[in-house]
Order: sequence, then C-alpha cells, then structure tokens
Amino acid sequence: MQPDTAIPLTAHLAELRGRITRWLVVWALCSAVSWYWRDAIFGALLAPATDALGAGGALQAIAPTEIFFTFLKCALLAGFVLALPVFFWQLWAFIAPGLYPSEKKVAAPFVLISTLLFAAGGGFGYVVVFPIIYDFLASFESDFVQSAWTMREVFALTTRLLLAFGIGFELPVLVFFLALSGAVRPTRLLAGTKYAVLAAFVFSALLTPPDPLSQVLLAAPLVVLYLLGVGVAWLVTRRRDEAETPDG
Repeated sequence: MQPDTAIPLTAHLAELRGRITRWLVVWALCSAVSWYWRDAIFGALLAPATDALGAGGALQAIAPTEIFFTFLKCALLAGFVLALPVFFWQLWAFIAPGLYPSEKKVAAPFVLISTLLFAAGGGFGYVVVFPIIYDFLASFESDFVQSAWTMREVFALTTRLLLAFGIGFELPVLVFFLALSGAVRPTRLLAGTKYAVLAAFVFSALLTPPDPLSQVLLAAPLVVLYLLGVGVAWLVTRRRDEAETPDG
C-alpha cells in the first residue's frame, strides 16, 4: 500500500501552522511552570560553572535587567526541554501521511527515542563535558586577573552547549529519516563516513571553547551516533525493499 494521496501545498502549510501553534502553546505553558522554579533550575543548570569558580565563587549581574531576563530565558529553556515530546509528536504527525502503514506504527518509539536521545546528549554534556570546559576556562585566573563571570554570559554558553549536545545526539534520527525518505541510500551514507567525521569535528569546534578535549568529547559521540543511524536505516530500508519486491 502506497503512502496517502498527495494534498495541496496550502493544506500542508495550514496543517504545519496548526501543529507549530499547538507546540508553541505547550512550550509557553511549560515555561510558565518552569518560571516558578527558576532559581532551582538556574542553580542546577549552572552548577558546573559555579563549581569551577571555587569556594565563594558567584556569578555577577552587571545590568539592571540582567537577572530578570536571564531567569526568563532559563524558564524558556526549561519549557523547551519539557515540551520536546510534544514537538516530536507533532513532527511525526505531520510527516506520517507520507509514510507506508508499517512505518507509521513507529510513532511512539520515534517520540520516545528522539526525546531520550536529546536528554542523553544534554546529560552527557552536563555531567562529562561542562565541568571540563569551565575548569579549563577558570584555569586562566591568576594573581593579576580574577574571574568575574556574568550570569548572562555563562547562561548563554551553557545553553549553547546544552542544545549542541542535545541536537547533536539526534543524529541517528536524522540519518534514519534521510534513508527512509529515499533521499540517500544507507550504503552511500556509510561511504560518506569520512565526511561525517570531518563535519562532526567542525561542528564541535564551532560550538565548544578552544579546548581540544571538549571538542573530541562532542565529536566522538557524534561519529558513533552517525554510524548507529546508518545501521538502523540499513535494517529498515532492507525490510521495506523486501516488502516491495514481488514474490517470485
């Protein structure tokens, strides 16, 4: 059985707008709830930075509105993470009409795996990489220079790294859908591994401080996840090809 009959572009756009609106509403609600616990969330999120500053180390606020707007961004970030399952569900619901019936059955696993991959990426960065990065940056303090990090700048760096690791760990899902859509065959993706390795290190170099260890700690998992995605895509496309091949 073929995917659902094509519908006009305007209908696709209207559906996309509706699904984005639903997700934005959920994001706003989750952000509002997160605002109530903004202090706890902010403190936990930036713990690697404050720990690197040592005993008595505290972040600075040098503008009158800095505390308020940084807490607001923190609540939005927490709301974004909490609303991710809804985002992935809406994404799946949007692309599902173009899939085969057997492929539509993996909706729940897609939402679960995508959410867990983002959480795993963010968790890996937070536990393993963030302490290394902030210890590296704090190591340049001396008798002549004392660190006085602002909450806005530290939060911006932490957010960038958290999203980089979370989004980077979604690589198997991206590779899977590239193969599922027929845009690229798994064999070609495998042949392009050397380019994927290069892209992973470029991505890591752009998003992490100039610390080789932290760059490797981001790039290495991306390469492994890329190969994992290629393997899963190969299994799925092989099953689909077998199902489409007439008997005899």
